[in-house]
Amino acid sequence: MDALKRTISKGGGALSEYESKKILKEYGFPVTNERLATTPDEAVEFARQIGFPVALKGCGSELTHKSETGAVELNVSSEQEALDAYERIVSAAPGLLDGVLTQEMIKGNRELVLGLHRDPQFGACVMLGLGGVFTEVLDDTVFRVAPIHNLEARDMIAQLRSKAILGNFRGQAPADVAEVCRCLEILGRIGLEHEEIGEIDVNPLIIDKQGRLAAVDALIVVRA
Repeated sequence: MDALKRTISKGGGALSEYESKKILKEYGFPVTNERLATTPDEAVEFARQIGFPVALKGCGSELTHKSETGAVELNVSSEQEALDAYERIVSAAPGLLDGVLTQEMIKGNRELVLGLHRDPQFGACVMLGLGGVFTEVLDDTVFRVAPIHNLEARDMIAQLRSKAILGNFRGQAPADVAEVCRCLEILGRIGLEHEEIGEIDVNPLIIDKQGRLAAVDALIVVRA
């Protein structure tokens, strides 16, 4: 929780993707296998350890729009590609990076968005919705006030208009619904245990072909 304490001492703000996912992981939330590289050689070594193909992403608390900045490289398939991708990312976001995140590629075309929002009246509220590029377009989201227990989590899933994607979907295994519920419970617990956290955004939480879950991107915002 060092990053959280550091951000509190600075008067609030966003944590980097890497820092955000480290906190989620400490609570048992499923996240991608990743390492933070600060040199091209480290990026290559981490990619070798994780296994090609990988994703390389610029990482820093001030870098909030990675894709628009050109700081994301997907399906990096060789050591030379990793070297080149690292250099392009550093050039695309000068002065904004803590390093370059070297991350496993999760394959799956089903995406959820999970989050936490601290409402002035109700306090910590947990959100579940259809993720990825369709989050804002389809606006298929459900909210509940924390704490979230299994019954509330399952009710949230049942209220999604797009809940069919969690079942057998185009030859892919059903999503691990119990794990989705556990993730919602974790977000509620974080919100109750850390009043300083104003927002958590996990988007996307990818469901792979075997029905397993992994948070591919995440953001935690500390209140001023």
